[in-house]
Amino acid sequence: MSFVEGVVAIAGLVAITVLTRGFFFLSQRELPFPQRLKDSLRYAPLAAVVAVVAPELFTQQGELPTTWREPRLWAVAASAAWYFWRRDILGTIVAGMVVLLGLRLGLGW
Repeated sequence: MSFVEGVVAIAGLVAITVLTRGFFFLSQRELPFPQRLKDSLRYAPLAAVVAVVAPELFTQQGELPTTWREPRLWAVAASAAWYFWRRDILGTIVAGMVVLLGLRLGLGW
C-alpha cells in the first residue's frame, strides 16, 4: 500500500466513523424510536458481553472441556450461585475470581 492509499484509507475510515457516531446529532429533531426497539436496546450490552465471554469460558483452544478439573467452569458455577443468592455484581466477580485463583494457584489445575 502506498502512502497516498494509506492516507485515503484513514480519511475514509475517519469520515465513516464521524458520520455513523454523529448521525443522531446531525438531526434538528429527536428521531422517534418504537418502544419495542427501546426495550430491546437495554439488553444489547449484556448480549455483547455474553458473546465475547462465553466462548472463552466454555472452550479451551476451540474445544469443550472434557474433564471436571476445569477451573473456569467451577468459577462460573460459584459466580452464578453467588449472584442468585445475593444479587450483587461485585460479589459475583469476587466469588468467581476467588474460586478460579484458588483452583489454579492452590490446586494447580
